[in-house]
Amino acid sequence: MKLLLTSGGVTNPSIHAALERLLGKPVGECNALVVPTAQWGHPMCGPASVRGLVAAEPTWQHLSGLGWASLGVLELTALPTIGPQRWVPWVREADVLLVDGGDATYLCHWMRESGLADLLPSLPETVWVGVSAGSMVMTPRIGDYFVEWPSAPDDRTLGVVDFSIFPHLDLFPTNTLEHAERWAADLGIPAYAIDEQTAIQVLDGSAEVISEGQWTKLG
Repeated sequence: MKLLLTSGGVTNPSIHAALERLLGKPVGECNALVVPTAQWGHPMCGPASVRGLVAAEPTWQHLSGLGWASLGVLELTALPTIGPQRWVPWVREADVLLVDGGDATYLCHWMRESGLADLLPSLPETVWVGVSAGSMVMTPRIGDYFVEWPSAPDDRTLGVVDFSIFPHLDLFPTNTLEHAERWAADLGIPAYAIDEQTAIQVLDGSAEVISEGQWTKLG
């Protein structure tokens, strides 16, 4: 799978160009599935924000509202009840999965429970575009700082990549570089603090930072 791990989505021309390189064709020719699941695990999200995401409202212009050829919804909590014979073809036919933020541990839980996590290695040409928790879920750990789901057993996530991500750098008063440095010190693995104008592209196991904003490698 090809990864484009972002804090705020496809927010500038550099990230957009990277996305189309990964896709191998323009966004307008690609079929997308949007995954809202992480939102249900975070206290700041809910029905209104999920609606905005899946309806590609203006707030989500940098993810679901990019102008895809088609846009469907893949709700991971529903997948165990319908069986892989139905949903696996939907995923295989998509060019890109648009995975929104929320709580990464909740998203990780449902990726495993649904079977999507096990399917990922068989999708070498599919592009994963993560926003916030949708990016963090691919890392080994998110740190207790970002765990909002009360039922999370710990801060571990999928470990598809070998680094962690501190998103929304300087967007909130609690997301400064100083906070990121303290967060990274507890992880013991490489990490990146990235702002809304930054993405990390992972292709064939190699990570590349693409940015028109601010980012710092930690550890």
